[in-house]
Amino acid sequence: MNLAYKDIRHNLSRFGLTAFGIGMLLMIVMGMVGIYRGMIQDATLLIDRIGADLWIVQNGTRGPFAEVSRVSKSLLDRVAVVSGVVSAREFVYHTVQREHLGKPLRMSVLGLSWPVDKGEWLPLVKGRALAQSHFEMILDEKLRIPLGETLRLGKENYTVVGVTKGMIASGGDGLAFVSVNDAQTIQFDTPGEAVRVERASRYARASRADIANSQPTLIERALGPSSSIPALGPPTLSAVIVTLAPGTDLASVLSIMSAWSDVSVFTTEEQRQLMLTGTVEMARKQIGLFTALLTFISAIIMALILYTLTLEKLHEIALLKLIGASNRVILSMILQQALFLAAVGYGVAYVLGQRIFPKFPRRVLLLEDDLLTLAAIVFVISVLASTLGIYRAVRVDPNEALSG
Repeated sequence: MNLAYKDIRHNLSRFGLTAFGIGMLLMIVMGMVGIYRGMIQDATLLIDRIGADLWIVQNGTRGPFAEVSRVSKSLLDRVAVVSGVVSAREFVYHTVQREHLGKPLRMSVLGLSWPVDKGEWLPLVKGRALAQSHFEMILDEKLRIPLGETLRLGKENYTVVGVTKGMIASGGDGLAFVSVNDAQTIQFDTPGEAVRVERASRYARASRADIANSQPTLIERALGPSSSIPALGPPTLSAVIVTLAPGTDLASVLSIMSAWSDVSVFTTEEQRQLMLTGTVEMARKQIGLFTALLTFISAIIMALILYTLTLEKLHEIALLKLIGASNRVILSMILQQALFLAAVGYGVAYVLGQRIFPKFPRRVLLLEDDLLTLAAIVFVISVLASTLGIYRAVRVDPNEALSG
């Protein structure tokens, strides 16, 4: 006869509610671990998916994801002639927040190096890659904009031709993919009045300079578009991403590019570490500490629950001792109940989590290793939590059964 099983059957409803409560608590712990893992994956998602060997950014900065970086488009030609470089692509990345259908819309815009990169590497669930260099975009499904809809950004309208899944920026925003030229147009969009004011300011500055006397036609150009002024270069890039040929000596390429005083060069792994130790470091620490705190609280709550359940059975335990039951039988009953309670609670946490976590605004990533580790922790907690009840059961005097 299994005493733990008999006791659970006798108080099935109470045991079920207790297991459900513990399961909800464990689900929160499981969710925090998943959010922690999801934050790491979101932070490094683009770096891993793009698959570049080197990232070339503005000198003194830590890359386009960590801070603002500006490099000239002419850097592409300089990089392309370095021995071992297979391709050098433009990279433009920035975040915008607009209003769409009366609701705020926040997204991170990534410029694809058209026509080399049309977005074929993206995990499309609907639609297609970019087929033209302007006015088409690919959005992640998190942005909740359907295929074929038109989105106005700046002064242009962009048609959604593809929808991805799971392409999230480090801040949790959905990603939007357009050509580099369109990304720069969106990034440097200026209201009409601001353009007119800037042209008037350029004209005034040029008129006061000595060049006004020698080249009067240049002053007239100051009233026109910026693109008509030769001294002004094209919009800058956030970075240049480099792919090397198989077998290329990475150290040799790095030594060449690192000698350029206007840029900083990082490998993919260095870029990942910059993200993890910079942009998301504080959030990772906070979630990690909060998870540890929740685990500790769970252990205390389970100990109190098992101790309370033991107190309610003191009369029955004394009676068992009176009729000759050994301490081993009684301790086995308490320990088995603790383990079964933890197992049922963990099962409830996992089942509920699978249904609830996909609805969270941030990615919740449950890895098999983390689930196994958490299961082991719950097992240890249940064993340790049962010791308080076991200690009380051992001290029960068999004569208490005769007292009523």
